[in-house]
Amino acid sequence: MNPHSYNQIVRRRFAWFAWAVLGFNLLVILWGALVRASKSGEGCGDRWPLCNGVVIPHAAQIATIIEFTHRASTGIAFFSVLAMAIWAFRAFRGQPVSRAASASIFFIVTEALLGAGLVLFKYVGADQSAGRAIYLSAHLVNTLLLLAAMALTAWWASGHRPMERPGSNVTTLGLALLAALIIAITGAMTALSDTLYPVASLHTGFAADFSPASPMLVRLRILHPAIAIAASVYIVIAAAATTGAQHLSRIVIALVAAQIAAGMLNIWLLAPIWLQLVHLLLADLLWIALVLLAASALEKSPSREAVPALVHT
Repeated sequence: MNPHSYNQIVRRRFAWFAWAVLGFNLLVILWGALVRASKSGEGCGDRWPLCNGVVIPHAAQIATIIEFTHRASTGIAFFSVLAMAIWAFRAFRGQPVSRAASASIFFIVTEALLGAGLVLFKYVGADQSAGRAIYLSAHLVNTLLLLAAMALTAWWASGHRPMERPGSNVTTLGLALLAALIIAITGAMTALSDTLYPVASLHTGFAADFSPASPMLVRLRILHPAIAIAASVYIVIAAAATTGAQHLSRIVIALVAAQIAAGMLNIWLLAPIWLQLVHLLLADLLWIALVLLAASALEKSPSREAVPALVHT
């Protein structure tokens, strides 16, 4: 086999693995949301990484099973990202793929530390403190940065060129990413409010949203739909105006429409857990699509990009 064919096979196999790692981590994130929505965060007590003082719990209740499964899956996720990074360092040293993989390692470590902090600080179960809302927002930002790093690792490994800073799309797409981040943060706070303060009907829910006697987290809940609609309009305009990546622009616009529909249904059905998970999945997919749209729109031109050879070890 000639060196060029070997390089292409290595690149293709690594790209498949990187996309698989991204997909698995999406499932882990959704399971983490299930832990929050089902109030199972206390299922392993306040011990970490042990579960109720043991490695593998026995005769466990459903909350313990949900929490333990999440902890086990995060361990698998960490080692999958570690394997991806080691492979990237060996095969793509000094290239954007290895730098994105390095960022993935950094954010998976901080993700694990933040997850441990939720347990150790007891920001789980029925805890209603402001600290929990702030901490969850920081956790969410780290999660989105982790997804961005993994998505870029897979994207560049698939043969796409790296980004360059100049370009008319930089500010527009940067603001679109910020808008998506704000939607996600307000959505996470609303989801926490729905978990801690469930309502029996739309009427009582809206009354609680505007009642001065309601907890602050409930009164902030009304901000999410308003912010989401305004930010979504901007994201659609930004995606439609982006040149050079029409297929990704269409994907972004379709995900925005699906996200708004899911949000409206979530309100109408009083936020059932399954729909919260669908809503979160769409939010994560929209974020990834926006990151890849930016990466595609800001790619270096072929004339300015030399094709690097893979590193042989």
